[in-house]
Amino acid sequence: MKENEMAVITEFPRKVKEIENTFIPLLDGIQLAARIWLPEDAEQDPVPAILEFLPYRKRDGTSERDALNHPYVAGHGYACVRVDMRGAGDSEGILDDEYLKIEQDNALEVLDWIGAQSWCSGKTGMIGISWGGFNGLQIAACRPPSLKAIVTIASTDDRYADDIHYMGGVMINDAMSWGATMFAFNSRPPDPAIVGEGWDDLWKARLEANDPWSMKWLSHQTRDAFWQHGSVCENYEDIQCAVYAVGGWADGYSNSVPRMLEGLNCPKKGLVGPWAHKYPNFA
Repeated sequence: MKENEMAVITEFPRKVKEIENTFIPLLDGIQLAARIWLPEDAEQDPVPAILEFLPYRKRDGTSERDALNHPYVAGHGYACVRVDMRGAGDSEGILDDEYLKIEQDNALEVLDWIGAQSWCSGKTGMIGISWGGFNGLQIAACRPPSLKAIVTIASTDDRYADDIHYMGGVMINDAMSWGATMFAFNSRPPDPAIVGEGWDDLWKARLEANDPWSMKWLSHQTRDAFWQHGSVCENYEDIQCAVYAVGGWADGYSNSVPRMLEGLNCPKKGLVGPWAHKYPNFA
């Protein structure tokens, strides 16, 4: 192995099966695309499942990271379910903004679906970095019965005063650059190899609905209901499952870890280390 090259472990206590894509049906008829890793014998010996719920396209956007993280966890006795959110990647629907109620409602349905699968023990967890760390906290606050623990990485409990829109209440340039990034992400098509016929109709619908989110953010310059929604600091008591909060000293969200450890009354643990906006194993 070359100096500074990351070692990749490929042998695990349990053999791993990968399901490249399956669709999870929602009550409103929308289907969400999922990639799943699980122990080969999970049908005979059901396991807890861990959800990562993101808008960043499992097929290409996070595929390399997913292929390293999730098989390792699956090989140690868990099912890992990586789901494209509504309107993202190969999922149907429209993605209108960050952390909307419909995002959380969809995640609750996904957790119900996961918990009902024959390979799942009925217990679930969530893991995620950045957006996935945010929605892990937000969904934990909804108290789905199957959700026992979350790992939230590089996230915050305060969408208004400690995110990339109005840091400390002052608008920052990241609000514009991040809005442009998501405008580009939302313009990308689903993969015809996964979606099949009708992929272009899904793409056209996305393009027609795609507006710069920064305009919405600029219209909410004070701590109003728009920012209070999804800010779990508004009521830490909502979260009852176990929380492992992870941050990096070189990341903009490092200060949220001690704040959450002080505010949360659930089982909790924190870690802040010498990395930036990354999973620690990729730092």
